[in-house]
Amino acid sequence: MDLVQDDADVFAGLCVNSSLPMLNRVDPYRTRILTPTDMPRFVFEVDATRDLVTDQRERDILKKIRELAERCSATAGLELHLQGD
Repeated sequence: MDLVQDDADVFAGLCVNSSLPMLNRVDPYRTRILTPTDMPRFVFEVDATRDLVTDQRERDILKKIRELAERCSATAGLELHLQGD
């Protein structure tokens, strides 16, 4: 199991403030499970967000999450779990 540690809730903050539909539906207090079929849209929205942010910490978190999403997309049966508090 691989994970992206985000103790400062950087990704949650980006999702709460996002105008993109998939990221905006991420609830920082609940777990959301994404499957390979969700990955094209999720990767698109992560990339679009990464293109807009300038903070290096935000860019690094998004890069790591995208890497996991790419792996999930390429392997049937994998899921990406967005763990809430």
